[in-house]
Amino acid sequence: MIEAELKAYVHAPQETLRRLDERAEGRVEVYRDTYYDTVGGTLEARDEELRVRTVHGSDGTRTVLTYKGARVDEESGSKPEHETRVEDAEAVHATLRGLGYVPAIAFEKRCRNYTFQARGRQMLATLVRVPELDGTFIELETQAEEKDLPAALDDIRTVLAELGIGPEAVTNELYTMAVKAQRLSEQKKKA
Repeated sequence: MIEAELKAYVHAPQETLRRLDERAEGRVEVYRDTYYDTVGGTLEARDEELRVRTVHGSDGTRTVLTYKGARVDEESGSKPEHETRVEDAEAVHATLRGLGYVPAIAFEKRCRNYTFQARGRQMLATLVRVPELDGTFIELETQAEEKDLPAALDDIRTVLAELGIGPEAVTNELYTMAVKAQRLSEQKKKA
C-alpha cells in the first residue's frame, strides 16, 4: 500500500482547527522521531526513510518502526510505507545501531490528529508544529494501492479545499530537510 499524502502550510490555523473539529475529535500527541541512515547516507540517496517514532499522548506512549520506500509520485511525495509497532523503543534503537545504521536526524513534532471518513476513504488529518520551524502544517493522508494513487490524491485535494487549504499551500518539502536547513542556518549565525 502507498501512503497517499499531501502536506501544506496552514495560513489560518484557528479556522482549519475549527473545520477539523467539526469532522472528528482531535487527539493531541507529541512525536519524537529519529531517522536512521548508513554512515554514507545510502537511504537518503535512494529517497528511502528508516524511522523510529515514539508517540506520547493522553492514551499512553507507543513506538513504531517505519520504512518508507522511494517516492512513487513526485508532486505529493507519496511513498510505499511499512510500519510496525515495537514493544521496546530502546531495543529497536540498539538493534538499528547494531546493524550499522546511525541516527541521521532527530526532532519533535507536536500534533493534533483527526481520523474521519471522507469521499469514501478513511482519512487522517494531522495539524503539525515543529518547534524548530516557523508555521503550522497540515498532513492529510489515506492508504491506496499504486493504481488508485491519482484518485486518492484528488480526494485529498478536495478535502483540503473543504478545510480551507488551497493548492498553492501544498509543499513536498520533507521535515527532515527543513529541520536540517534550519539547524545549519543557526550554526552559521553562531559562527
